[in-house]
Amino acid sequence: MASMAPEIPSSILIVGSGVFGLSTAWALCNNPQFKDTSITLVDRQPFPTPDGSSIDTSRIIRPDYAAAPYTRLASISQQRWRTDFAPEHYHQTGLCVTASGPEQRYVSESLANVQALGVDNVEVLGTAEDIRKACGLEGKGDEGCGSTGYVNWSSGWANAEGAMGWLREKVERLNRVNFVVGTVKKLIIDNNTNTVSGARLSDSSELTADLTLLAAGAWTSALIDLRGICKATGQALCYMPISPSEEATLSQRPTILNLSTGLFMIPPSQRLLKIARHGYGYVNPTTIPHPESPDPNDTITVSLPFTHVDDPSQAVPREGQRECREFLASIHPSLSTPSRPFTKSKICWYTDTRDGDFLISYHPKYKGLFVATGGSGHAFKFLPVIGESILECIMGRTPEDFKGRWEWPAERAPEELWKGDGSRGGPVGMVLSEETAKEQMATSKL
Repeated sequence: MASMAPEIPSSILIVGSGVFGLSTAWALCNNPQFKDTSITLVDRQPFPTPDGSSIDTSRIIRPDYAAAPYTRLASISQQRWRTDFAPEHYHQTGLCVTASGPEQRYVSESLANVQALGVDNVEVLGTAEDIRKACGLEGKGDEGCGSTGYVNWSSGWANAEGAMGWLREKVERLNRVNFVVGTVKKLIIDNNTNTVSGARLSDSSELTADLTLLAAGAWTSALIDLRGICKATGQALCYMPISPSEEATLSQRPTILNLSTGLFMIPPSQRLLKIARHGYGYVNPTTIPHPESPDPNDTITVSLPFTHVDDPSQAVPREGQRECREFLASIHPSLSTPSRPFTKSKICWYTDTRDGDFLISYHPKYKGLFVATGGSGHAFKFLPVIGESILECIMGRTPEDFKGRWEWPAERAPEELWKGDGSRGGPVGMVLSEETAKEQMATSKL
């Protein structure tokens, strides 16, 4: 096991300006113990990163978790959203969590946890008809809405890009962080002493620091070997323009999230409706030089993001768009007509872990390296508080109820054995290139 980093590093390099990276920079700037620490944050794209998972129209803000520690921390975070953290970007319209299969266990455990808080306004929904009524759904079947669930009227959603911009401006005003635009190609690793001293960029320049904090989201696996620990999965997001009157009607209704299919609809804003899937996602197996090996011929294969930045013509594969369309047709058939297609789609890349827990830990092998990743599709809601929690872990004070959840796993587990957290639905085992090829084949036959 690598020894702990210096208690107060004189310099810190943060790789990645997403939720984990930017929030940690914010926490460092506001902690007097780090007043003399130089802070550098590097990202491959100018902010806001166009294909970053935290840059989007909306993200769900909820304490609705089957795991009580996340309910506790999310509740604290949500109070910040309501008061002093980007409150203009937060909308408390409720969240309806439903299921019709094994995922009902997650729903019932989540319900018990929010009820235990004693502060959330919760309405239990025992039938599909109850769900349709609470959410104002037009559809008559229960394929989309699920058969049982509940509404937490104290949950909501946030304009994700707006909130990230809000935080970025706060950090920039403090004039403490040196922001660098550049692609990190490799960590600077001394394989004789197992020490990381910074990062080497694609232009061969180097950024050095006493402590390197790797918070590169779904790209983290390109910089350290995370096989059996984390993997990148692509999720389907589809968008449709709507009228002002439609937005006025839908904007005050709760988000509906069907855990059995993974499909959800967040209330529209800025004349745009989003339908998406929180599922098992697409993987993109990619063979790369082993990020920790000095031998350039040593390779590994991992799932890495492939986005619309890599290919501007990229869209969600046909099966994903079809599932989003069928979900919309089942809950709001008047919106899902042939004359109203999705006008935009994109793939959002998660960094999944075997059980949905974050990975916030010193690397067990390399001195000077701390890893904060594994958002598993639910990190954004913690934006007001996760940086402070990461800092606590850096200082060796992991929150008591997250001990055993955020540490580096003792063993790596084959991905086919991963259990997840019970909140995922939809198809399993999809490979992005294969789904894209199916679409191209279908198009060629037209």
